[in-house]
Amino acid sequence: MPTEFLPAVDLTVATDDDDRPLGFIGMDGQKIEMLFVDPAHHGEGIGRRLVEAAAAERPTLKVDVNEENMGAVAFYWKIGFKPAGRSDTDADGLPHPLIHLTR
Repeated sequence: MPTEFLPAVDLTVATDDDDRPLGFIGMDGQKIEMLFVDPAHHGEGIGRRLVEAAAAERPTLKVDVNEENMGAVAFYWKIGFKPAGRSDTDADGLPHPLIHLTR
């Protein structure tokens, strides 16, 4: 990942009791630009807590999810996101459909 992208987002990192990173969320205004949780810690509520922390500071959240990533789509639906549109291509114009979600 190009390091110049990280300063463009408001980054929040979730850590364990020993201050080791478990996941992070990168926000650009109301939009979730990136959400990552270490696969070894999936299902522990880390992603949900990161999204809730972002929501505490914003009245609305938006995210674009690759339609092919059913795990991510299911995660966002489970925590209250609803479809707000769809694109046939991703941000680079490649044929990876995106679902636009909002909460």
